[in-house]
Amino acid sequence: MPVILIFAMVVYALIDCSRTPDDEMPAGLPKVLWIILIVLVPAVGALAWIIVSRVSRSKAQTTTDRRPGVWSAPTDRKPIRRSGPVAPDDDPEFLNRLERERRRAERERQARERRDDGTDPEASQGGTAAG
Repeated sequence: MPVILIFAMVVYALIDCSRTPDDEMPAGLPKVLWIILIVLVPAVGALAWIIVSRVSRSKAQTTTDRRPGVWSAPTDRKPIRRSGPVAPDDDPEFLNRLERERRRAERERQARERRDDGTDPEASQGGTAAG
């Protein structure tokens, strides 16, 4: 079982190392050197790659990605502001269109009820002209 685990770790480390761009290689070592290290010293090399690459990626991500609610060191970047509404119910144009559609549907419903009751003058005139 340990042999299978080490083999899987080496395969994962080789694939991950080969897919990592050259400019993002951790510890300043070239890709070829990492691959040689992983192959020649399988358990230690693969484990070293996995740990060093994860630490390097997490440092790079925390400096470029500031999540709300998580403290990080201040930067010179300005906060990102959205130019439009965040949600549809914050958009005045969307709300106005919904209100117009609601009023139109209400007028149509009332006209249908008057026509069905026989109190609609347009429906009764149309009925006598046809009959």
